[in-house]
Amino acid sequence: MTDLDPPDTSTGHAAITPRALQVREPAPTDLASRERIFSIEDVTISYSGKAAVRDIAFPIYKNEITALIGPSGCGKTTLLRALNRMNDLIPTAKVEGKVFYHDIDLYDSAVDPVQVRKRIGMVFQKPNPFPKSIYDNIAFGPRVLGMKGDMDSIVESALRKGALWDEVKDRLKTNAFGMSGGQQQRLCIARALAIEPDVILMDEPCSALDPISTGRIEDLMDELRADYSIVIVTHNMQQAARVSDMTAFFTVELGQDDSRTGRVVEYDATEKIFTSPSDPRTEAYVTGKVG
Repeated sequence: MTDLDPPDTSTGHAAITPRALQVREPAPTDLASRERIFSIEDVTISYSGKAAVRDIAFPIYKNEITALIGPSGCGKTTLLRALNRMNDLIPTAKVEGKVFYHDIDLYDSAVDPVQVRKRIGMVFQKPNPFPKSIYDNIAFGPRVLGMKGDMDSIVESALRKGALWDEVKDRLKTNAFGMSGGQQQRLCIARALAIEPDVILMDEPCSALDPISTGRIEDLMDELRADYSIVIVTHNMQQAARVSDMTAFFTVELGQDDSRTGRVVEYDATEKIFTSPSDPRTEAYVTGKVG
């Protein structure tokens, strides 16, 4: 089995503070000094022989938030799922090209997909707590993986990282379904953090939430970037501009047989994508001229 464990990282948690609703400051331009967490090289993903995305190639940097934006059906989620081999669970899916994580080819036959998903966690579009107590939701993953340590401490640490501890510490044994939608999504984030991942993938994590809950999730992401690398799929242009360091804009190409294939039009610092994009298709999308 290939060892996927990256170097140790700190897991401290800072207090959440409000942020201005504006485009983030540009990421450092010296790309050579930024550590890559993923290198995506000429990746094409097909279902039943039809390409959903084709010829995708760009790096994803450590301790940054990378946003994947573009119209529905352009393959953003398909690519996201390729980063922790969730497409393996679809019998008709085929991944071609290379996806390197810490210089390890994730699709090498020696790599265990279960270990991949331990290191690279995922939070889905709709909150999906287990029908268990708040405590047992967090403890589930560590128990399954046989993680050592005091379970009470593991649960508390994860809930603190998920900015949820103060709200639920007195009702840990109550059913998670009694929480609000925003709390449930933060619980799912905390559940992902409990197994000590290196990367968090988020598939439209705020699409079902109200603006206040969305703001709390965005603030949480901003805090988590100090200890984790995050890749987020979002249709919310303002959200991508607020939270991400780098942005990849996808579009859909129609084939002669009306097939739809996603391609990356432009990948750059978020500040550049939203203020001075290189491709007119990017500008049309981020300014709302096309959707």
